[in-house]
Amino acid sequence: MNFELTAEQRSIVGTIREVTQGEFKGRAQRYMDGSFPWENIRRLAEIGVLGMAVPEEYGGSGMNVFDTALVLEEIAKGCYVTAMAVLGEVGSQTRIIATYAPEAFKRRILPAVCSGDAILAICMTEPHAGTDVANYRTNTTIKGDKAIVKGVKTLISRVDEAAAFVIFSRIDNQPGREGIGCVLIEKGTPGLEITARYHTMGGENLAEVQFNDCEIPLENVVIREDGFRKLLSAFNTQRCLNPSISLGLAEGAFEESVRYVRERTAFGRRIGDFQGMRWKLAEMYRDIEVGRSVLYRACASANPFPDPHQAALAKMYCNEMSIRVTSEAIQVHGGYGFTDEYAVSRLYRGARYGTLGGGTTETLKDLVGKRIMADFDEVDGFLGMGTF
Repeated sequence: MNFELTAEQRSIVGTIREVTQGEFKGRAQRYMDGSFPWENIRRLAEIGVLGMAVPEEYGGSGMNVFDTALVLEEIAKGCYVTAMAVLGEVGSQTRIIATYAPEAFKRRILPAVCSGDAILAICMTEPHAGTDVANYRTNTTIKGDKAIVKGVKTLISRVDEAAAFVIFSRIDNQPGREGIGCVLIEKGTPGLEITARYHTMGGENLAEVQFNDCEIPLENVVIREDGFRKLLSAFNTQRCLNPSISLGLAEGAFEESVRYVRERTAFGRRIGDFQGMRWKLAEMYRDIEVGRSVLYRACASANPFPDPHQAALAKMYCNEMSIRVTSEAIQVHGGYGFTDEYAVSRLYRGARYGTLGGGTTETLKDLVGKRIMADFDEVDGFLGMGTF
């Protein structure tokens, strides 16, 4: 087993690090008011980042989940808002379109994703149901060669910028999990309305979106049969990419902390020379390294989507680890860490999102617990779980 990044992966990360540290980090604070980071997105489009999940025949690079996670991790070290905007272009919504959308839609949207001219929004959460996908009420009714979408989604990112919405919807009022499918609605469709807005502690704006009898071509109903399984398989990608941002936030906070303890003095010494502070750094570093190991293994399992068990473990650990590490980074900085003048406060606010989006920690713990109860073999032990 080779646990080292390839020369190509290191080169990719190095390029992204140069752009993030040299350009994005210095202007990250300006996006905390909910402004969309267009300047950063256009820069990333120039170097091919936005097309990472787009197949080559549509102008992308078709990168695997692991390489995509490495890029998001590096962007998050400098700017959480930008990392989340990029996640919208390289995450589940793009992969759903690339896998299931009709050819005409792919050719119209995917090249524009690569260039940054088509921002995508994924619509899952409803006012009464988030992780509980089987209880979604948004419904799509098939009428001949048309479909009518009616319902409400909430806490949706990038609604003002989105060229297309990827919507988890019930099909023809079929009940339960089996009734869930996926439809595509483009910006400007009559009946598509933004009805509420929320500003988050991480800096992003979220919104409520209503679909008031939106009429779409039948071909835009991209998943009808066996939709729940297909969508959740694709969504396991998000459960690797979400924690890659959490990991990057923790690493960014750690880098800020190392820099600070080398420069800040107290009682005539660098504060990094005190044993208590060195132990703090060691614990933060340990937690980050464990997170990298668990996440990278989950990403490497993708074929084309990651193993759900490993993705759940990676998300659970990295999300919670990021909160701990970024919080400790604020403690390292003392009172300065609580101000907007230092990046660690911004990184902490971003980290708090991880355990909430893409499946809450509690839901994933239950998922893993059920797998243990069903599959853990007392004879083979951990080897029987198939992780190696």
